[in-house]
Amino acid sequence: MRRRRRRGGLALVLAALFVFGTVLALRILRAADALPAGAPGLAEPPAPPGPREPATGSDPSYDLHAFYYAWYGSPRFEGRYLHWDHALVPHWDPKVSASYPRGRHRPPDDIGSSFYPALGPYSSRDPDVVDEHMGQLRAAAIGVLVLSWYPPGLADDNGEPSDNLVPFILDAAQRYAIKVAFHIQPYKGRDDHTVHENIKYIMDKYGSHAAFYKYKTSTGRSLPLFYIYDSYLTPAESWANLLTPSGSHSLRNTAYDAVFIALLVEEGHKKEILSAGYDGMYTYFASNGFSFGSSHQNWKAIKTFCDSNNLMFIPSVGPGYIDTSIRPWNNHNTRNRVNGKYYETALQAALMVRPEIVSITSFNEWHEGTQIEKAIPKKTLTRLYLDYLPHQPNMYLELTRRWAEHFSKEKEQWLM
Repeated sequence: MRRRRRRGGLALVLAALFVFGTVLALRILRAADALPAGAPGLAEPPAPPGPREPATGSDPSYDLHAFYYAWYGSPRFEGRYLHWDHALVPHWDPKVSASYPRGRHRPPDDIGSSFYPALGPYSSRDPDVVDEHMGQLRAAAIGVLVLSWYPPGLADDNGEPSDNLVPFILDAAQRYAIKVAFHIQPYKGRDDHTVHENIKYIMDKYGSHAAFYKYKTSTGRSLPLFYIYDSYLTPAESWANLLTPSGSHSLRNTAYDAVFIALLVEEGHKKEILSAGYDGMYTYFASNGFSFGSSHQNWKAIKTFCDSNNLMFIPSVGPGYIDTSIRPWNNHNTRNRVNGKYYETALQAALMVRPEIVSITSFNEWHEGTQIEKAIPKKTLTRLYLDYLPHQPNMYLELTRRWAEHFSKEKEQWLM
């Protein structure tokens, strides 16, 4: 009798477990089905795609541009760390600056970022790193890598000249059907004359490469597209010499004509960009409210201005912003990622103005915490890094891919 009771009890327990498991499975399925069709948001933390293999259905969108930085270095390739050891930037007010630490970061455990890359503090010269980056961009359906560029022999304060990396990046991009555009950075002495030389150099040296990005204009022309960072540093009258048809050394209607996109920071820059002869404007900064241009609430008015003046408006969206690892006094500009909600809010705001192109700040600007590149949790004796938990390291690549699909469908509707 006891054996029968035990067997009977065991059967009841197993039956109860089966029913419980079935109910739980149905609930999970119903929760997944509850997500609206076509909604780009994350229902579950996505599984990371395999390395170097584009995610299924992730054809690159050439209307989605991501700002990319090739200024990182490691002892294996450069003999020392570059950029990961970024200096702590002092505040311009000595009284404020005195309250904050000075010095440099000490990689590999202490880097100039609030997040930690899945690849570790890598070198931009590492072929495996560049290949992995192209795989991540492709998995995110990003079609255009916008390369931060300095002329040969020049670099920013924390890096080394990197123009010799361009052919290497173009070749890697081509393998993944990704195009490369150029983001011309401010350097000492930059003006309309030096940029004229820069454009000729870039187009002569790289313009024939299959991965060199060309934008199809409304008139059917295919022209290179250049983003000019901090364009406001040069007066509009000087740019007009280069960018208006009657300019003294105009590029218009020459073999070096292109689409030139200026940085919009302040509201007054709109008219200056127009008079300078630019073809459009972008906003770059990923901190909503930081500047007139980066404030989502202003994008509708900016787009209206651009439409009425035959200019292109390229809003820049980002997953968040935190640069206190290099500017410890700049906490007021931090924008929390809120598990991807900040990014989705920015993407939605961009799509509301029906742009032709959306730019992403950034793929890998780790210092300002705007990266969508894979990041991992990391804790050391002195640092606790931010991460993407509870989601996977590829969370922002997956979100980007979903929004790229959404963007593509929206554009079809706009055209109809």
